Amino acid sequence: MHTTARTVFVFGNPDLSEDALPMHLLPHLQRMLSDVSFVTLDPNEEWDVPEHMVVLDTVVNVPEITTVTDLDAFMAAPRMTCHDFDAYANLMLLKKLGAIQRVTIVGIPPGTAESTDIARLVEHLRAALEDAHAFHS
Repeated sequence: MHTTARTVFVFGNPDLSEDALPMHLLPHLQRMLSDVSFVTLDPNEEWDVPEHMVVLDTVVNVPEITTVTDLDAFMAAPRMTCHDFDAYANLMLLKKLGAIQRVTIVGIPPGTAESTDIARLVEHLRAALEDAHAFHS
């Protein structure tokens, strides 16, 4: 997979209503950001990613669309079995291995209406992509 500083990695589970919004908004975002490549990732698969990832995901305990640039701001989910491996754990592993240097996560609170202010979400994504572009330059 070829990725650039104009790539947004999208996490979400369309089968879980509290985690499906990023996937449901994807067609709107693709129209509004036609110069951006959107790549959906499964946390349980191997990822081929750039040194600075821009991620769109559902983020618990944020009151509104939020941009997070520090993985340490998140709490690790409790893990009981190897089946509980999640996106956060994969990002932390990639960071520890040096495969990624930076991650910018644009987070949408669970329960956000699908009619959310898409323009605001696009602003957050554009700012994250500009930061990623500057990092790669």
